[in-house]
Amino acid sequence: MPYADVNGVSLYFEEHGPESSEPPLVLLHGGFGAGEMFQPLLAAGLGEGRRVITVDLQGHGRTPVAAEREMTAEAMGDDVAALVKHLGLEQVDLLGYSLGAATAARVAIQYEELVRRLVLISVPARRDGWFPEVTAQMDQMSEAAAEFLKQSPMYELYARIAPRVEDWPVLVGKVAALNQRPYDWSEELAALTVPVLLVFADADGIRPAHMVEFFGLLGGGRKDPGWEGKDRTASRLSVIPGATHYDLMFSPLLAPTVQTFLR
Repeated sequence: MPYADVNGVSLYFEEHGPESSEPPLVLLHGGFGAGEMFQPLLAAGLGEGRRVITVDLQGHGRTPVAAEREMTAEAMGDDVAALVKHLGLEQVDLLGYSLGAATAARVAIQYEELVRRLVLISVPARRDGWFPEVTAQMDQMSEAAAEFLKQSPMYELYARIAPRVEDWPVLVGKVAALNQRPYDWSEELAALTVPVLLVFADADGIRPAHMVEFFGLLGGGRKDPGWEGKDRTASRLSVIPGATHYDLMFSPLLAPTVQTFLR
């Protein structure tokens, strides 16, 4: 199995598709997920005709839990950047969903030279971009939820592929602590020069007003672009209809939306 030893973490990754003139596309999953969650999107044509790399983030999927290491988006961003360098890649297109989108955002903030285009799916620029009831649920979560979560598809995936299934409570505790950390990356995101595609569901856990605010940080929605569109920002905003934060990745509209942006 392909692992890269980076920053004290044995990071699992998989490669799909052929070499091409385009930079590889790196995919980062959501919390309690794994790289294989992207299989339906790959089957739907995401990344068709190019090299695609899926990554199991710290403690997720086939990547072992690092018991003594705090789980932060910043540290996982370091891991992904180190993997890109480990593979000898100059630049990649980077897509992340939820926790993976937070990680992808940190890669771009901390290592913008490695990123050609960035796709952030269902993540806010700051913690209070979530609806209050979402952050309230995050604040109530702890390692104690591990037993209850054993009834979920997330645990079924973990139990099937994790190197040490007994580390499940540790992972739950680390993800809970990560979700409870306050953050505001507005200034850092506004300083990015890489084109960004923001994707949200129309019934997301993120406030619609914040979706527009986030797009505004990237230069979008500030004025009419003119009939030729010459004053339009390089970044894009997409709101997928009929979807929620939890099923957005299964929308048939997602793959073509991302493909259009990447091309």
